[in-house]
Amino acid sequence: MTMTAQFSISDLAREFSITTRAIRFYEDEGLIAPRREGQRRLYTQRDRVRLMLILRGRRLGFSLKEIAKIIDLYDREPGEQGQLKLFLNKIAERRQLLKQQQEDIKQTLGELDQVEANARQRLGELLKT
Repeated sequence: MTMTAQFSISDLAREFSITTRAIRFYEDEGLIAPRREGQRRLYTQRDRVRLMLILRGRRLGFSLKEIAKIIDLYDREPGEQGQLKLFLNKIAERRQLLKQQQEDIKQTLGELDQVEANARQRLGELLKT
């Protein structure tokens, strides 16, 4: 019998610098499913990897629904290949969204610069009178 790695909720919280409440939330959302021994949750290496992928997905700005879809593909046909193709598509979508937001921010900053310059000019005029 081979012994598989098991982690407590505290172990994972410490490793990923998140709260146990966050881990329980991902469990409630069905993204991870630890084994239970009474009140104690025991997480496998698979749960640990899934948690790592969830957190990475969140940092990249993906929704929990998108993350779940990507992660769940690994266990179904077409498996890892399908998972990676979907992930690459999601990355492209996210990149395009961020580029558009970046352009919007650039435009807004330009408008703020112009409004500020106008306001400073007008204030200067008012102070001279």
